[in-house]
Amino acid sequence: MSAIERIGRPAVLKTQRFGYDGKGQATIGRDTAPEAAWGEVGRLPCILEAFVPFAREVSVVATRAHDGTVECFDVTENEHRDHILKISRVPAALPDAAVREAQRIAETIAHRFGYVGVLAVEMFALGDGGLLVNEIAPRVHNSGHWTLDGASVSQFEQHIRAVAGWPLAKPIRHGRVEMINLIGGEVGDYQKWLAVPGAAVHLYGKATVRPGRKMGHVTRVFAD
Repeated sequence: MSAIERIGRPAVLKTQRFGYDGKGQATIGRDTAPEAAWGEVGRLPCILEAFVPFAREVSVVATRAHDGTVECFDVTENEHRDHILKISRVPAALPDAAVREAQRIAETIAHRFGYVGVLAVEMFALGDGGLLVNEIAPRVHNSGHWTLDGASVSQFEQHIRAVAGWPLAKPIRHGRVEMINLIGGEVGDYQKWLAVPGAAVHLYGKATVRPGRKMGHVTRVFAD
């Protein structure tokens, strides 16, 4: 209760581990009983976060090598539906100064962790132009899947380069890129994308289709 008094309502209760795509989260609204919200997430150790009135969510996929070299992919703008990433668009609709600051933040985090490999830093772009880090994912990331078709090097190759001690590549974006997740039963209509110019279909080969499960994605590359 003391945390709620400090942060206020509405707020989001999140499990400290294993939360993703809205799982392990409960919203505490004006009339929500905190004990009930904690029960929703299994009464596990949690953190409480205030709601943030953001303009858009963006992410930076960065790679840090053993020698401290860092390369960032272009800042990505992410659209969520039902707490699940649905569409990523590159480049993000941010001023140039905000783009540079987002990449600087990601680089700083990678250096402070002494991290080697690919990591993604998700941020809220605020209405006043500021950026607020929302999540750090120490791995290749869904919002970086566009790099498979939309950049000169993918996040997966870049990760291997980093952990193997090879030089990092300089990512060059091929154009304006859009990545669309195929969620749940949407994967059954994947063939419609095969006739779309500039679209590439990636299916994950998961045996079971479930609502809310990411089954694949489509990447579309457009001329800038």
